[in-house]
Amino acid sequence: MYRLQQLYSEHQQRLYNYFYARTTNTQIAEDLTHDVFYEASKTIHLYRGDASLTSWLYAIANNLLRKYYRSKKYEQALHKKLEEPVAIPVVALEQLVEQRLQVQAIHKRIMQLEETAQQIILLRLYSELNFKEIGEIVGCTENYARVQFHRLRQQLKRGD
Repeated sequence: MYRLQQLYSEHQQRLYNYFYARTTNTQIAEDLTHDVFYEASKTIHLYRGDASLTSWLYAIANNLLRKYYRSKKYEQALHKKLEEPVAIPVVALEQLVEQRLQVQAIHKRIMQLEETAQQIILLRLYSELNFKEIGEIVGCTENYARVQFHRLRQQLKRGD
């Protein structure tokens, strides 16, 4: 039990950030984060130690995310999100709009990348994982993850 509590305190925020980046919905990100630790608690006895606990948690997270995307919840949440009006404070409206558009444009470009590239970028930026952990999660070497991240970051800056 102590091990799960420690994992939760170490990884909860990073997993939430990862899910939020993938779904852009706080409630869904919270639910999926909770589900990761629920699944981990059910299957911790199966953990063999072949990879780090971080990699194991993110493998669970990616499986849950795939299930979520296949479910009707994703489609319903997407429609709801598209129908919601965006509330923007009056203060410095032009600046806020410009920042939001830039963030949306970058996020859109990230989501157009192939799956492994998306994971490398999101795991590094939103979950703040090191390249060794990212490599374990996506199934590549630490060096490959590092080089790919650098190349993808440059590509996103250029707007390719």
